[in-house]
Amino acid sequence: MRVIAKKTLKVFWDKHKDCEQQLKTWYAEAKEANWKTPKDIKINYPSASFLEDNRGVFNIKGNSYRLIVKINYKYKMVWVRFVGTHAEYDKINANKI
Repeated sequence: MRVIAKKTLKVFWDKHKDCEQQLKTWYAEAKEANWKTPKDIKINYPSASFLEDNRGVFNIKGNSYRLIVKINYKYKMVWVRFVGTHAEYDKINANKI
């Protein structure tokens, strides 16, 4: 998959060092993935959730952080839409971000 934008993840892990390795691992795995449906994601990420408009929510570092991406399966693209603490996630509309 083509993951856009690694910079968003880097800015976040520079601020939150405790999740750097988990975000780097997610990024590397997503780049190598060939996701065709949410079912494919669930194989390696059983706790991932899926929202409307092809958005996926990943728990990072034992659910301390949340990552929301928008996925275009046909074109093999993943856009990072949000990365934040669980408390920050609770304050946003994950379906619209």
